Amino acid sequence: MRVDIQSLETFNRLAYEGAEQATAMLTQMTGIEADVAVTKMALMDRADVGEELAGRDHVGVQFGFEGPLTGDTTLVFDEACTDSIVEALPGGAAEGAMKESSVKEIGNIMMSGFIDGWADFLGTTIEHTPPEYIAASGADVLPAADGRGEQVFVFRSHVAWPGESEDLDFYIYMLPEYAELAELMADTAGAGDDAIPIDKLSVFNEMTRAGTQTAAENVTAMTGIETKAEVTRISFAPVEDVPKQVDNRSYVGTVVEFEGKPSGYLMILFDEESALNVAEALMPMEPDGEGFTDMHESAIQEMGNIMTSGFIDGWANVLQTGVEHTPPQVVHDMGRAIMDPLAAKVGQTQEHAFIIESTMRTADLEFESEIHALPDDEELKTALEELDVDRADETEASVEKIFE
Repeated sequence: MRVDIQSLETFNRLAYEGAEQATAMLTQMTGIEADVAVTKMALMDRADVGEELAGRDHVGVQFGFEGPLTGDTTLVFDEACTDSIVEALPGGAAEGAMKESSVKEIGNIMMSGFIDGWADFLGTTIEHTPPEYIAASGADVLPAADGRGEQVFVFRSHVAWPGESEDLDFYIYMLPEYAELAELMADTAGAGDDAIPIDKLSVFNEMTRAGTQTAAENVTAMTGIETKAEVTRISFAPVEDVPKQVDNRSYVGTVVEFEGKPSGYLMILFDEESALNVAEALMPMEPDGEGFTDMHESAIQEMGNIMTSGFIDGWANVLQTGVEHTPPQVVHDMGRAIMDPLAAKVGQTQEHAFIIESTMRTADLEFESEIHALPDDEELKTALEELDVDRADETEASVEKIFE
């Protein structure tokens, strides 16, 4: 099975329009003016779906749907913003069963619009089950993983109310069956010069997961701090939406440009507190000043180098190619300010971008980092064409080798 890049663009745009339709229905019902902030298609392990929801309470609705596509659709609100949404409905505030009924009404109308948009595009009918009210924490609001850890396509839309509380947002997840969606993608745009072998895209996703683990192992070897890699996914989004993939908070990290097959950019980002903690864990002595000093910057640059090398060397080993990278450039700014210039560079040659996202954490130290890779889509396609799937587990990259 092969998937054309144009069909990825088409389906990603369709998801965006579905989210716009759902948002328009919310505005019609409540008078709340909202914008679709982020929509993207992601290929990820089913067990990782909804990781971004972790640690927060949510309410919402869930549907099953069937037709040319089958699967599940879930719309969730942050629990903290539910009262504001319900109060905007005719009849105002509600509690208990009435509040649950209001959430189901909102969700039913919004998600019906979302699914109907897909059906119109496909020129067919997609039936869905009655809405089921859900209330849970984190990823528990989403359909349970079946334990097989298979790769799934996920369409995620994040809609926000500009100028209002940051808590006023909701997420739309559509989890279609993998094989059916892949077949539709292939039928939509054919298998032209931009075709990507979908089975190899899955292998590349797993390879990236292993590369992230290698980077985490390098951090452990360098610092003595046990570090774990979590959540790796390949997302596909319009270039102009790339900066929205990170929170708009202050980050410290490194950016490198890598060249080879594929080429692109790699960012290692720490929130400010994590950057201070991990930098001081590397320092042989106390910092020579208050706040984020030159010593901190040097330590983050060193950490970024070891993480970048482990990650990229993992790719190169599997792809049997050379991938070189520039010395890490330290960045310290708001997340979107870091991403904006990179998105502008990528946008000179392509309209959409693959974004590889990984997270690393440690229990021994308050330390969390994000890895964002933006490979050139044409070169990624070529690399996937040549990928030997039997080499997917070959991502060795040792600290000693990197510093030879």
